[in-house]
Amino acid sequence: MAIGPMAAEQLAAYRQDGYIVVEDVLSPQEVDDLRGRLRDYTHGGRPWGNLRMQIEPRIQRGEMTTSQPGDGIRKIELLVEEDDLFRRLGLHENMVRVIEQILGPDLKMFRNAVLLKPPEVGSQKGWHQDSPYWPIEPMELCSCWFPLDDATLENGCMLALCGEHTRGALPHVSVTDDYVIAPGHYDPSRAVALPMRAGSGLFFHSLLPHYTGPNLSNQWRRAAVLSYMSARSRYTGPGESPVYFHVKGQTFSGCVR
Repeated sequence: MAIGPMAAEQLAAYRQDGYIVVEDVLSPQEVDDLRGRLRDYTHGGRPWGNLRMQIEPRIQRGEMTTSQPGDGIRKIELLVEEDDLFRRLGLHENMVRVIEQILGPDLKMFRNAVLLKPPEVGSQKGWHQDSPYWPIEPMELCSCWFPLDDATLENGCMLALCGEHTRGALPHVSVTDDYVIAPGHYDPSRAVALPMRAGSGLFFHSLLPHYTGPNLSNQWRRAAVLSYMSARSRYTGPGESPVYFHVKGQTFSGCVR
C-alpha cells in the first residue's frame, strides 16, 4: 500500500529531532520476501556474486563459534546493486517519497547494507554518527533503518540522542572492533529507545548519534540500512568521486556522480 507524503509536522519533527519513524513502509508480504531472500544467502547456498560480507569479530578471532556459518554473519553490503528484491526496496515508492521530502528530488544512494544480529551472537554497535565515516559534504545525508524482524530492546533496536544532530560532527575514536564518539562528547543517559515493528522505517539524519545493543534474545534482529544523499552533494575523499547508485532525478557537474 502506498503511503502519502509526510505531513508538515512530521517533517518539522525530523528537522528538530533528527529522525522520524514511518509505519508500514512495506507490506508484510514484502518483508517476508526480503527475509526469505536474505535467508537464501546466509543459510540456503544462494550464490553471493559481488556481495560483500563481514563476520562477527569474535567469531573471526576464534573467541566463539556457531553451529551454522550463516549464524556468524554481521553485515552484507551491495544488495541493492546486486539483488532484485533489495533493489526494489531501495527504489520503493514509499521509501523514496519520504527521502525526497527531506533531501529534494535529485537523489543518489551512498551505501546500503543489511545489519544482522543473530540470536545471542549479534554484538553491539557503539555510539556514533554516520557522516564522520563518509567523505561527503555537506553532512546532510538521510538513512532509512528498516527492520526485517520486530526490533526490541532485548534483540538490539536502535537508540538515539534526540535533537543532537544539530551539534555537528563530534570527535570519534577507534576502539576494539569499532569507531565511536569519543567519551565525554555525549550523554548516553539521554538516549531514546526506538523499538519498531518489521516493515516500518526509521529515517534519520547522518549526524544523529545512535547505537544498537547486543542481541540478548533467541530471536533474529535483521535490518536493512539505506543511505541516501542529494545529487548536489560533493565527494571529498581521495581521487575521483565513485559512481553512486542513481535513485531519481538529475546528476550535476562537480557533484557526486
